Amino acid sequence: MKVSEIKQQLNSLENVIFVLPNGNLVPEHFHVTEVGLITKKFIDCGGKQRQETVVNFQLWNANDLEHRLKPKKLLDIITLSQKVLAIEDFEIEVEYQAETIGKYDLGFNGTQFMLLNKQTACLAEDQCGITPPKQKVNLSEIASSNTSCTPGGGCC
Repeated sequence: MKVSEIKQQLNSLENVIFVLPNGNLVPEHFHVTEVGLITKKFIDCGGKQRQETVVNFQLWNANDLEHRLKPKKLLDIITLSQKVLAIEDFEIEVEYQAETIGKYDLGFNGTQFMLLNKQTACLAEDQCGITPPKQKVNLSEIASSNTSCTPGGGCC
C-alpha cells in the first residue's frame, strides 16, 4: 500500500485497526512512534547496484490502555511527516514488536489494515543459476488436445 492509499482509506474510517498475519489484532492502544523514510542501497547477488525506498511506520504498545489513535490523528502524523521529510508516494512498510521487530507490508480489507508477511527473493536469478519452476501440465489435457496420434506417428 502506498502513502496516498492509506490517506484515502483513513478519510473513510472511524477507527484504525491493524491485523497481524495470524489474524490477531494489534492491541487497540497502540502508538505510531515513528513515520520515516528509509532508503536502502545494496548490491544484489549478481553484482547489480540497486536502491529501494519505503515509508516506515513503527507501531508500539505502551501500558496506557486507554490510548486510541483515531484516523484523523494518524492522517495528521502522515501529512506532517510528508512535509518535514519530503516523503513521496512510496510503499509503506510497518514495523511491529513481537518476539523481535517484524517488518510487514501493508494491505487493506475494506475496514482494517492488514500487516502482510514480507518475503525475500533473489533479484538476479539469471546470475545465480536458479531455473524457473517447470510448468505443471495435466496429462489428460495433452491427450485430449492431440487427437491425431496414430501408431508410428511419433507422438507416443
